Amino acid sequence: MEFLWQIDSSILLWIQYFRQEWMTPFWKGITFLGDYGWFWIVLALAFLCFRQTRKTGAAVFLALLIGALITNVVFKPLFARTRPYEVIDGLVLLVGRQKDYSFPSGHSCAAFAGAAVCYRLLPRRYGIGFMVLAGLLAFSRLYVGVHYPSDVLGGIIIGLLAARAALKTSAWYCRKLSDSSPS
Repeated sequence: MEFLWQIDSSILLWIQYFRQEWMTPFWKGITFLGDYGWFWIVLALAFLCFRQTRKTGAAVFLALLIGALITNVVFKPLFARTRPYEVIDGLVLLVGRQKDYSFPSGHSCAAFAGAAVCYRLLPRRYGIGFMVLAGLLAFSRLYVGVHYPSDVLGGIIIGLLAARAALKTSAWYCRKLSDSSPS
């Protein structure tokens, strides 16, 4: 674990070394998009309003729910990892102190859960755009100093698995509905 902590710390300090004052508002804005998963929740609600994207909206909601339960209810209390700005000397925090544990990153989980569903169910150009946004959001958590790289990687993996579970569940549910509909 010490080796992982050293790598994580070195990467964060390296990112901090290359921070640019003119870029900080951008990265703070990107990280804000992920707060409480609100961007993805609003996106799912918007998808639910239109018949052609309703399945996508439902799958995004389900992926967010699965990811949030695994991340915030199971793993954060289980690992109870201290935030990097509390233990890395010289790391400057660019946003407010977080109230929960560090591992895994909930922002990264939600971003990749939502983006992966969109990538799978929407036209490719939109899916790619959402995946790029998810990548930016995940990196923003490192830039602002609230997560270790391994936290972000863990969040990404959980988010992708949550998306897969949501897609499988929604496909099963749609098949079940069509099987039970009157002929």
